[in-house]
Amino acid sequence: MTVAVVTDSGSDLTPAQLEEHKIRQVPLTVSFGEESFLSPDDLSSEEFWAKMQAPECPFARTAAPSAGLFKRAFEQAFEEGHDGVVYVGLSGGLSATVRNAEMAREMLSDGRIEIVDSKSVSMGIGALAIRAAQMAAGGSSRVEIVQEIEHLRDRVVIFVGLETLDYLRKGGRIGVAKAAIGGLLSIKPIMTMEEGIIVPLDQPRTRAKARERIIELMSDRKVSELYVLYSPPMDAVGFRDEVIAQLPEPAPEVVTEQFIGPVIGAHTGPGSYGGVLVREF
Repeated sequence: MTVAVVTDSGSDLTPAQLEEHKIRQVPLTVSFGEESFLSPDDLSSEEFWAKMQAPECPFARTAAPSAGLFKRAFEQAFEEGHDGVVYVGLSGGLSATVRNAEMAREMLSDGRIEIVDSKSVSMGIGALAIRAAQMAAGGSSRVEIVQEIEHLRDRVVIFVGLETLDYLRKGGRIGVAKAAIGGLLSIKPIMTMEEGIIVPLDQPRTRAKARERIIELMSDRKVSELYVLYSPPMDAVGFRDEVIAQLPEPAPEVVTEQFIGPVIGAHTGPGSYGGVLVREF
């Protein structure tokens, strides 16, 4: 008997990664005006960014999966013979996603479901879900998996450079005053996560300075895993190579380029980029 690993589409895991690691994904909703999509089920990253860059595109909004969607995912895991579930979800400081998963667990009254708040976004969630799935495949119990990923969570760091703070402001993820200051100074803000909340880290004045600063932040110590995040029109491979060139030896065991997907991209906007690092202590 094995443990099923579940995440949500705030993780930015690709279909190939989900398949490889046998991770189940519960979709969030992304809306453009009156149009709503379960993403990525009904809206791929490519389709999302095409919409975002279209003239007069409505502002994109996101909504957490319902408790019913989580309940269905948990039930399906047990129906397929799993003896436990570990769900790793989008930061509870930013979304009701984890709370709705907890409601689903209460609806099922099943003590075999473990819920972990990643306190992160994008591959900050994805890296934890992959590790959980690897442990599950190796026969670890759900308790062992939770202990490991809660420990790993403290080693996960995310840096994201933005063209503007407007998308975070419109989505309610950062204050109006901070967004107004960013627009006034024409800065290219760099954001990170602290205790599950998005916080500003630096405010370079130009794209070139922002890119230089993010590379500096991402190469400040040894890392075991590096996930380069990007959205159109970013050159992910070139950025990845610049980061790797600055990293201390040895090179990370895992290096991938990850599209910033619809759920996170709705709040970062076009031209956003950065990375998730799993640091070595």
